[in-house]
Amino acid sequence: MPFSLFVALRFLREGRLQTVLILAGVAVGVGVIVFVSALIAGLQTSLIDRTLGSQAHVVVEPPEELPRPLREGVAQGGAAVNARVEKSLQRTESIRAWQQVRDVIARDPDVVAVSPVAAGAAFAQAGRASRAVALRGIEPDAFDRVVHLRGDLVAGTLDVTGRQVVIGVELARELGLSLGDKMRLSTSEVGGEVMTVAGIFDLGNRDLNERWALVSLREAQNLLDMPGAVTSLEVRIDEIFAAREVAARLAGATGLEARSWMETNAELLIALRSQSSSTMLIRIFVVMAVALGIASVLVVSVVQRSKQIGILKAMGASTGEVTRVFLVQGGLVGLAGSVLGVALGAVLAVVFVRVARTSTGEPLFPVALTPGLVARTALLATITGIVSAIAPARRAAALDPAAAIHGE
Repeated sequence: MPFSLFVALRFLREGRLQTVLILAGVAVGVGVIVFVSALIAGLQTSLIDRTLGSQAHVVVEPPEELPRPLREGVAQGGAAVNARVEKSLQRTESIRAWQQVRDVIARDPDVVAVSPVAAGAAFAQAGRASRAVALRGIEPDAFDRVVHLRGDLVAGTLDVTGRQVVIGVELARELGLSLGDKMRLSTSEVGGEVMTVAGIFDLGNRDLNERWALVSLREAQNLLDMPGAVTSLEVRIDEIFAAREVAARLAGATGLEARSWMETNAELLIALRSQSSSTMLIRIFVVMAVALGIASVLVVSVVQRSKQIGILKAMGASTGEVTRVFLVQGGLVGLAGSVLGVALGAVLAVVFVRVARTSTGEPLFPVALTPGLVARTALLATITGIVSAIAPARRAAALDPAAAIHGE
């Protein structure tokens, strides 16, 4: 056994009470870091899943039509009088050669899936009930890779072949529809078609549940009078927080507009960043407390063992060896405390998952206790222990053997 490790273990055994107290302090600190980090990560994952689970990460669409000036009168000489600027009431642009654009988007290394969508306003009617809906024409397999809609179906299937439609639970309730029932979809561009309800979904979003009506891409193109065209291409990417960079890259590659979820969900992004900042502040303060605790205990240890340190130096122990004794002590305390702290954090996480439940008995949100989080926290605690021991180690190394032995 190396000399420094042997002496460090000896000092830790001799000061059992001090060792137990500092290990408890490190374990509590590490446990708090692990639990809070796992809690915030789980909350962020839940927020992202609930918010972005029903929308694309990036939407590629034609440039928005610019406002055009209108003149209410003409003065002598042809000058405009009371000119005003009006914006088009509704986006009418579409992507004609969307297959080529889709291929360009799909070649981006960060893109996971691309889905063409033909969207527009429509009316849904069943009997005497009618509702304004957002008509969306989709290719089911491609759309499901972007939104994962099949997992949110509560009845039926994602089958929009022919004249079949998939609607949300709220719209089905308001129109009094169930699987196999008929409803009429009509638009201002074309008359209307009678559709059969093939599926009902619940996205966990009331607005989408009462407004979305999903039909085949071809059927939507016919109803919206845009044969062969789509209004947007919806994209799912691998790393959601890279959406802004990917959107800029896709806009440059396609010559179209590309909007990321970060633009359309600015409040969610602010909330996520605030949570991450809070977690970082908690980590910093806990690490500072742990570091001060380890340093103070080791300083006391140096004072208590000054004679022993003086004897070791008089017997030939080098300054470097004495320094390493206390650095090893700090590292051992940090490592052992991190092991206990990880166990404490895991127990707290399990208790939270069992206690914090919804009215239906399901966990409020998952606690993301990952191996990566455990490894990073253990490494942080060990490094903190070593760094905290630097000052006590330098003090021990600077002791004069003769003065230390005689208690001066």
